Amino acid sequence: MNTISPNISQNRPVIRQLDEAAVNRIAAGEVVERPASAVKELVENALDAGARHIDIAYADGGKTLIRVADDGCGMAADDLPLALTRHATSKIDGTDLLNIHSFGFRGEALPSLGAVGRLTITSRPPGADGCEIAVTGGRLGPVKPAALNAGTIVTLRDLFHATPARLKFMRSDRAEAQAITDTVKRLAMAEPFTGFTLRDVSGGGEGRVTFRADAETGDLFDAFHGRLTGILGRDFTDNAIRLDAAREGLHMTGFAALPTYSRGSSVTQYLFVNGRPVRDKMLYGALRAAYHDFLSRDRHPAAALFIDCEPVLVDVNVHPAKSEVRFRDPGLARGLIVSGLRHALAEAGHRASSTVAGATLGAMRPEQTTPRIYQMDRPSPAARAAAYQAQAPGFAEMQDSYSARVEPTREAVTPETDEQPQEPRPQSLPLGAARAQVHENYIVAQTDDGMILVDQHAAHERLVYEKLKRQMAENGVRAQALLIPEIVDLSEADAARLLDEAEELATLGLTIEPFGPGAIAVRETPAILGPCNAGAMLRDILDELSDEGQSLTLRARIEAILSRIACHGSIRSGRRMSADEMNALLREMEATPHSGQCNHGRPTYVELKLADIERLFGRT
Repeated sequence: MNTISPNISQNRPVIRQLDEAAVNRIAAGEVVERPASAVKELVENALDAGARHIDIAYADGGKTLIRVADDGCGMAADDLPLALTRHATSKIDGTDLLNIHSFGFRGEALPSLGAVGRLTITSRPPGADGCEIAVTGGRLGPVKPAALNAGTIVTLRDLFHATPARLKFMRSDRAEAQAITDTVKRLAMAEPFTGFTLRDVSGGGEGRVTFRADAETGDLFDAFHGRLTGILGRDFTDNAIRLDAAREGLHMTGFAALPTYSRGSSVTQYLFVNGRPVRDKMLYGALRAAYHDFLSRDRHPAAALFIDCEPVLVDVNVHPAKSEVRFRDPGLARGLIVSGLRHALAEAGHRASSTVAGATLGAMRPEQTTPRIYQMDRPSPAARAAAYQAQAPGFAEMQDSYSARVEPTREAVTPETDEQPQEPRPQSLPLGAARAQVHENYIVAQTDDGMILVDQHAAHERLVYEKLKRQMAENGVRAQALLIPEIVDLSEADAARLLDEAEELATLGLTIEPFGPGAIAVRETPAILGPCNAGAMLRDILDELSDEGQSLTLRARIEAILSRIACHGSIRSGRRMSADEMNALLREMEATPHSGQCNHGRPTYVELKLADIERLFGRT
């Protein structure tokens, strides 16, 4: 009790006004965490200036040089000293801090950078001469004439030279360079009509281009598609579904990958609010919630989501680096993401990722030990018919059918007559016609341009699971009344938070009531869960509510039971299926949403194109 606090001096503390240099260095510590933070601030300034092309150069991971050149509107000579003054900005007038249409608005970035590094700004607006100003360690130099065609060039040298202790916390040049690249890519994703060039000039001269994104053309979705293809790769856009959803003033666009294109970490999740890249825990939680029924816990979805709304509906002034936002109605934003993604995934139907087929072909492709010495052309239909006829009577009709079968199907044995309606050939349907079953577990189907391999157990398990979920949605979750209600003691705040969710929990079979200050009485639990520890379950729900703003614990437990029921009630591996049964399974997969992946996010089928198969055998 008598220990003197290290934070309190024995002498009476005296309040002092810090000098301008110290104030700027403190502000720089909040805004400029590392070289990538400086690049972010300077590129956002260029975008606010209306730049159509931005060239970024750095040396030694941005520690010794960062240079950002743009073709924006530029600044006049009288504006340059003011631009380096704290809280001086052209983007707002200070009357309404909630109606912000620009990236920057505080007027802190340039003076903060000038306080911790050697900053030079060269600029030229239309119809005026070029000018330049320099600031070192917070000391402003005079404005000088400079040669420049148009736009602005901001050069930052020796970052943190005025605060050398910060340099000790910098990572390696390679790690800092990677952080700069990631920052520029995120900004480029949200601005597809602006070109970006990133160069490493560590060795001097023009340097090495490490990233380039030319300005896209066309409508917004085409532009986003082209920009995301260039940054995330064609595999992502080929296996992503287009998003376009709106709800009460919020509009979400973008692309989200199929569940079978899941990743091992969340590094391919990109979220933007009004064009601003954000790392918001609530939004990431909503993205995870939308996929929770399709992915196991160790897999993560890939997505690029763009949410646009009126500036008054979102507060961007809640974080020093503006990397987090606060919506006026967080539940509305979360609901838009979850419902928009689930609706789009349902519309994707049985579609599965094409990368699965690529991996399959890679595993099947033999190592080429000697050069191929022949070229074989694909036979024409007429040549194939002649070959079938020459081999044996009755083979000619197989040219449009199949080369392997388990047993005759109605497709083969039922003669077509003029009275019968013309139905599509099973082979022309998305999952084709069943031709064989191998190892009593895999169905081989033939399509017009390839073949399909189906895991019969995984596919039927998903079909049964979706049917059980539909039944639960239509009939509700049966509740089991407890003979003696279980009383769970919590803090008053936690009890109030749970009671706010009581109505939604009741739809899932969990009925709770208040039982005095900080106590909850559990009256009913979901019957499907059987005997359960209600107290532990309520605390799990509370943890999720605190962490993500919503809870999926109860629903996830119920759906896990349904998943196990589906597993035991589906076609088992090792069962022989007739051709009609196999075709019925394929048709049901085509009609059932999410049938392209099993309950754990693994693919239920693989599609191999005929051209890829022929390449395996050197026929092309």
